Amino acid sequence: MSPRREILAEPGGAAPAPAEASAGVAARPVAAIAHEGELALEANLRPRSLDEFVGQQELRERLSIVLEAARRRGQSVDHLLFAGPPGLGKTTLAGIVAAEMRANLRITSGPALIRSGDVAAILTGLEEGDVLFIDEIHRLGRAVEEVLYPAMEDFQLDIVIGKGPTARSLRLDLPRFTLVGATTRTGLMTGPLRDRFGFVARLDHYSPPELEKIVVRSAQLLGVELQPDGAAEIAGRSRGTPRLAIRLLRRVRDFVEVRGTGVITYDTARAGLDQFGVDELGLDQLDRTILETLCIRFCGRPVGLSTLAVSVGEEPETVEDVYEPFLLKSGLVMRTPRGRVAAPAAYEHLGLPVPEEGAGPQSERGLVLPTLFDDERAS
Repeated sequence: MSPRREILAEPGGAAPAPAEASAGVAARPVAAIAHEGELALEANLRPRSLDEFVGQQELRERLSIVLEAARRRGQSVDHLLFAGPPGLGKTTLAGIVAAEMRANLRITSGPALIRSGDVAAILTGLEEGDVLFIDEIHRLGRAVEEVLYPAMEDFQLDIVIGKGPTARSLRLDLPRFTLVGATTRTGLMTGPLRDRFGFVARLDHYSPPELEKIVVRSAQLLGVELQPDGAAEIAGRSRGTPRLAIRLLRRVRDFVEVRGTGVITYDTARAGLDQFGVDELGLDQLDRTILETLCIRFCGRPVGLSTLAVSVGEEPETVEDVYEPFLLKSGLVMRTPRGRVAAPAAYEHLGLPVPEEGAGPQSERGLVLPTLFDDERAS
């Protein structure tokens, strides 16, 4: 059976909007969500086998054992669940699973499956050994989940025909398939659905050397002349995310073609990334605005989420879900019971003096200021 890749569109039209787009966030060079138009490019740059896949060493070893065992038995792979932040390669791994098993890959997403009939139509169209990939699987509705339970366990589909007293249930046999789920929020998945996956793995952020290998490989596929120090500079500002590394590579490529000689060196990579507003830590202007608000405008006092969101001109949900995770992970911002506080690393990054420990927050005149309390969303 020759591998086939099929993307199942959302019933009624377009695919669901990315999380950041639905939250009203403008396109950012450091956004982990793929922008519209990037998906086709990513598909051409994705590795086709586990040997080509860079990083996630432990996951690759365990997954290779699972795939090899299934091949030797001549059976489909157990259902797989990949969890982790966006942009780390969950969709890529689903494609690799299908390629390694020489199976067809069918792609859909949790928000696209609204009614139980949607998933029933997909399941009945599968062939023996097919791989069904559901992105953002934690956003499946309860009715859709209940259809998946017998399909995943017994490879059977229960269909109700008719309504009222004349309704009757019909059970259909399904071909043995592999369901690959991807989620950025494992905690939102129900226990019964999560327990039906035979292999659960979490993807972690990549190290700079791993990202450097990805940048070099992508540059070769894109036909970009890249020097090692230029690749290292791009990798160091990519937030540990391959998708960002490839995106920044494309932006630097544009910069050197217009303002340079077409070769990406350390100096041109640095100048290009500075031109697009991405600094040494991978922060963009919006990230730095949050840090400046905490350090300068509120003089280091704890700030509640709502107050911080109003100060930077964003919705509280957007600040909490889009901007804050990387700032917390990088040790630039701390959450306290009284609100958000800038860490010493934030002052150092902005070139500001770090307040002395125990001195308390002070204004520019040296007066000790009271703590700024916020609403119930302070923490």
